[in-house]
Amino acid sequence: MIRSIIVGVLLASSAFAAQAMEFEEGTHYQRIAVPVATADPSRVEVVEAFSYACIHCKTFDPAMEEWRAEQGPGVDFQRLPAIFNSTWALFAQAYYTAEVLGVIDQVHTPIFKAIHEQGMDLRDPGAMALLFQTFAGVPRSEFDQVYYSFGVRSKLQQAQAKSRAYGITGTPTMIVDGTFRTDGQMAGSNAMMLQVVDYLVAKQAAARDIDLSAPEAPVPAAPQALDTE
Repeated sequence: MIRSIIVGVLLASSAFAAQAMEFEEGTHYQRIAVPVATADPSRVEVVEAFSYACIHCKTFDPAMEEWRAEQGPGVDFQRLPAIFNSTWALFAQAYYTAEVLGVIDQVHTPIFKAIHEQGMDLRDPGAMALLFQTFAGVPRSEFDQVYYSFGVRSKLQQAQAKSRAYGITGTPTMIVDGTFRTDGQMAGSNAMMLQVVDYLVAKQAAARDIDLSAPEAPVPAAPQALDTE
């Protein structure tokens, strides 16, 4: 039994060493010159810089969603809409509108599909509002109130500042713990980029003693007999 445990540890160590050799700083990922503070220091933060205007982001999104669903509570996943021009700014405005309204899950994929599969021009706020109403039941008046709000404008400014701090020049790009940046070109492909992210998450978790495992499911309480007396 003990020998089996030792062999298992050695194999795991060898796998980690091989991974460490495979993913090298300066080749597969880069260190951000000035680390950016994360939202929750008790977890490893992973940020996806994306845009609804980016076909590569649309193609990458199913794998990104699958990866996100596999993460435990030790990983704090966030999206950051990149803003490189006025069109991308409008889509970022829609993203933050959905975030404020709490309907990201309902409209995220439909926005991608509407733009890249159906050829809809969602730069028109009316068309975007109709999508929100169709997929999330958001009335036009409520959409407009949030879409044009000071709070959403502030989020756009913060997104631009973060993008500059991260050194983002294209999408999709992944940022790990405000410290490392990788993309499909550095990693070799977008699929490989997620493997680099896994490596960097494990690296940061080990350095900061963060438990990445998912919490154990609670044991259901035994049913109690009713007192009929």
